[in-house]
Amino acid sequence: MKNDRLARIEQDAESSFPYLASDEKSSTLRSVEPVSIKQQLPVKETPKWVHFIAGGVGGMVGAIVTCPLDVVKTRLQSDVYHTLYNKTPKSSNPVIQTGQHLKETLSVIKELYVTEGSRALFKGLGPNLVGVIPARSINFFTYGASKEVLSSNFTNGQEATWVHLVSGINAGFVTSTATNPIWLIKTRLQLDKTKGKHYKNSWDCLKYVIKNEGFTSLYKGLSASYLGGVESTLQWVLYEQMRMFINKRSLELHGAHGKNKTTKDYIFEWGARSGAAGAAKFIASLITYPHEVVRTRLRQAPLEATGKPKYTGLIQCFRLVIKEEGLASMYGGLTPHMLRTVPNSIIMFGTWELVVRLLS
Repeated sequence: MKNDRLARIEQDAESSFPYLASDEKSSTLRSVEPVSIKQQLPVKETPKWVHFIAGGVGGMVGAIVTCPLDVVKTRLQSDVYHTLYNKTPKSSNPVIQTGQHLKETLSVIKELYVTEGSRALFKGLGPNLVGVIPARSINFFTYGASKEVLSSNFTNGQEATWVHLVSGINAGFVTSTATNPIWLIKTRLQLDKTKGKHYKNSWDCLKYVIKNEGFTSLYKGLSASYLGGVESTLQWVLYEQMRMFINKRSLELHGAHGKNKTTKDYIFEWGARSGAAGAAKFIASLITYPHEVVRTRLRQAPLEATGKPKYTGLIQCFRLVIKEEGLASMYGGLTPHMLRTVPNSIIMFGTWELVVRLLS
């Protein structure tokens, strides 16, 4: 009897639910309206191939725009040009030192243009693009796929920092392994002082390296590249945290559906997310920069006098550089690196997002 009464009350409650409303809209005479107890926003999934293409396009645009600074950065990291360009004693004042680094970077660009011509500013762009396009495509694709698999199997599709971390590590490992030979060729071309005597182009450089140093030499600097995966992972984690904060603010201001959003709001949020990528890159690069110098040194051509490489391994390279040139040399080329990578990340992530929206 008691169960029958409870069942009847429950049935009456369910039948009357569609007529419930606020005081402003309530009426005992209004017609029934469908009301769902749980309303969830539809989750729009982007196909993985879209991230693959968008990542490649974003990487390509960023690489072309910032190529001159990449050449300067590579030269300042190398001991081949280190003494040639680092002639001015650096101040102990960090503000003055930043100004000196900026002046040094601009003077190197000017000297490159005057002595070697405008084409020198884009040395290594060919292999750089050949490396950047697949590298960014693989990185964005692997990160997105890893994130999707981990979140769907372990966090019920919810965002989690550890998911971003593991996805970033996986993306960095796969990308570094696949593209290391391309980056080695790019480095050799940018450090070539013979004006085409050794290598006429990327293909010629590839044949020269394999013939004289063996196929395995194409993977020189791979250990430092894996170490560099820490930078990529850190950037992804920081970017995701900033992006979630921006999205949370957007929900608070405009609601879940964003019906009151203007074009200006959409552009502002896109700019904020792109800027977040640049800020994440700046922090990650500052923390992990020494691996860049070590990676460049390991990829240098063997010494002409002995025919043997000066730097033979990750730890040996760290020790030798610090012993011969001091700890400060581990940050050689930091200014052009920051001037290149921060705008590059902003351009790359901004372009990636635009292409994703276009193709989706």
